[in-house]
Amino acid sequence: MDRRTFLTGLAAFPIAMQLKELASISQRFAPTPRMPVLFLGHGSPMNAIEENVFVQGFRSIGGELPRPNAVLCISAHWETRGTQVTAMAMPRTIHDFGGFPQELFDVQYPAPGSPELAEATRELLAPSPVDLDQSWGLDHGAWSVIKHLYPDADVPVVQLSLDRGLDGRQHYALGRQLAPLRERGVLIVGSGNMVHNLGLVAWDHLQEVHAFDWAAEARERMNRSILEGDHATLQDYHVQGKAFQLAIPTPEHFLPLLYALALQEKDETPMLFNDLPVAGSLTMTSVLVR
Repeated sequence: MDRRTFLTGLAAFPIAMQLKELASISQRFAPTPRMPVLFLGHGSPMNAIEENVFVQGFRSIGGELPRPNAVLCISAHWETRGTQVTAMAMPRTIHDFGGFPQELFDVQYPAPGSPELAEATRELLAPSPVDLDQSWGLDHGAWSVIKHLYPDADVPVVQLSLDRGLDGRQHYALGRQLAPLRERGVLIVGSGNMVHNLGLVAWDHLQEVHAFDWAAEARERMNRSILEGDHATLQDYHVQGKAFQLAIPTPEHFLPLLYALALQEKDETPMLFNDLPVAGSLTMTSVLVR
């Protein structure tokens, strides 16, 4: 059975099996008040070591959050065939970039992993198969922003990969299945950028608040959909016209947003922060759901 068939059949998944998996998760993680959810526009890896308005925004939001038992991060920088979740006890810090100063390569973020959270995530995403990964670690989409939330690296961090074979609606459906983790003290973080076209970056405006017309249009429409709860438009990002096509030339930086929005409950209101365009073709817009 392929993954599309798995996801299409979620509604028919046996209730008894769902209850069994929830009971298993409850044994691993004690109940907590519902945790918030984040989508973080991570931007340049240099945000890991620079002091700027975006880093200040991350720290400010981090100061408002209840302390989690663990973080589950969906990063734009881990794409796989099928879905995987990091399951090692001590994930390595991955420097998955080039052309930056040695100071950035010297950064280590030695947060522990959580095999227990990895297994709970695998169970929640059933019947879709999820592999327990022992080799990846924390890529810069995760550590470059999480380090501003938890600078002491004392909160366990697990990464969930993006399956290249799924469309927007299927990623959204997987995100929704993660909801029980919010009531087990897990902070779920999507990390990417809503508008992300490196091929059209205005290098002469690299450090400036600046948007091309198409980027400004895409940002405005995306923000409106988020604030109005119009998740359907965002799931179908690929049929939203030229501005969206330019803003999302490849989907990996946009898809983590869908995981965060899928977790929004009816009594919750999203809040935008770091909502600025940079270098013409990027936005740092981030979202807090609580």
